[in-house]
Amino acid sequence: MNIDDLLAFAKAKGFFWQSAEIYGGSSGIFDYGHVGAMIKRRFESLWLSYFVDSNRDYHLIEGSTMLPEKPLVASGHAARFNDILVGCSKCHTYYRADVLLSDNKITVSEGASATEMDVALQKNGIKCPRDKGVLLPAKTFNMMIDVRLGPEKSDKGYLRPETAQSAYLNFFREFNVLRKALPLGLAVIGKAYRNEISPRQGLYRMRELTQAELQIFFDADNWKVDFKEFEGIRLPVLLYKGKKTEMLSLRDLVSKHGIPEFYAYHMALIYNFYTTELMVPEGKLRFLEKGENEKAFYNKVHMDIEVDVESWSGFKEVGGLHYRGDYDLTSHSRGSGQDMSVSIDGKRIMPHVLELSFGVDRNIWMLIDLTYRKDGERSVLSLPYALAPCQLAVFPLQKDEKIEKKAAELYDALRHKFKVITDSAGSIGKRYARMDEIGTPFCITVDFDTVDEKSDNFNSVTVRYRDDKKQVRKHVKELEKFFYDEYS
Repeated sequence: MNIDDLLAFAKAKGFFWQSAEIYGGSSGIFDYGHVGAMIKRRFESLWLSYFVDSNRDYHLIEGSTMLPEKPLVASGHAARFNDILVGCSKCHTYYRADVLLSDNKITVSEGASATEMDVALQKNGIKCPRDKGVLLPAKTFNMMIDVRLGPEKSDKGYLRPETAQSAYLNFFREFNVLRKALPLGLAVIGKAYRNEISPRQGLYRMRELTQAELQIFFDADNWKVDFKEFEGIRLPVLLYKGKKTEMLSLRDLVSKHGIPEFYAYHMALIYNFYTTELMVPEGKLRFLEKGENEKAFYNKVHMDIEVDVESWSGFKEVGGLHYRGDYDLTSHSRGSGQDMSVSIDGKRIMPHVLELSFGVDRNIWMLIDLTYRKDGERSVLSLPYALAPCQLAVFPLQKDEKIEKKAAELYDALRHKFKVITDSAGSIGKRYARMDEIGTPFCITVDFDTVDEKSDNFNSVTVRYRDDKKQVRKHVKELEKFFYDEYS
């Protein structure tokens, strides 16, 4: 699907659409409908279970989405959280300079300055796409969204540009409340806000976005990991000095390419999440290493997690793994005047940070793109079972008092254990089709045999599989265990 087709599908089936749609919508701001909101919650729960709940040293916190100015000055966001802006002298339409160059098949480094962008634009004769007007000189544009607080609006603040700051600002208290040991992981799932110059590509560039981030604080001289869990695994990596994706073992990454062991281990952890939990096919996922002039200045190692998404025309970033050193806690120590160093085994250290960062909205879009397919006349969304917005659907085969009563009883029996819907509108084929489109893995059909005491199939129902349309007959007493087994 292309972007327009995916957006049309998402709107028609209750996934997501532009906010304030009845007023014409707003670029980069989306609402999730009843189907999309459930997929989003399931993704967040799966992420939390996989990365946080499985480790006794990691904890979920929730920070404020509004921050005073000082922390964001200390973190560097006030000075450095910038994109390069270029405007048309004629129609005054504004563009991100790097996006405008990319649209014209011209590549510049992510760290290119406004001057370098100007040179590239002028050298290639690029003008305003809208009316061919001459472009004004490029300039930096800070993407943070400011707020004014208090009755006289005298206190300046910002909507947080990333959830990571909530973890850094709360580290010292959490460290002391918990067992005063490292590593310590603080996870945040929540909103971040960026005043994107040109929101685009559906959920790819947004002004209000949801992030799932895990910040792991550790002693850089003493964090041992065990590769045994991932022995034999080979990861698809495009090194910044490489020309093509290579399949590398964890030992290759460490011994040949200087990647720290803890970093390589978490690459494997992330790869396993995408391939086994999200079921991303082989060849669709890779790690892209950023070079010195591309990565954030504080990152010691920076890899983007990229997935090949048809509607985004190739590999695009859906997350990142960043070794940030001690930059964050050192910066907030200076800015706040509070020493954030800690004592571990009698040694005073400033903890380093490994950041696992995922764009929730981007991953939802990615999943819809990868799992949507046409099977003859029907459309199927083959989501992993754990992410399906609805787990089961219960259908009476047709309008009949006994059948409808039994279907209602079955719905009531299952809805306390699973996310279940029931529907009696239209033919059974159309009802199956509606469930296929939103990714419901199983449909249960109550028919005449179910309610016929003389039938060999009395009190049994037809269970239909979404992906291959296979049907099996199951007694109603078997259903709960059957579905638990299928979802496990």
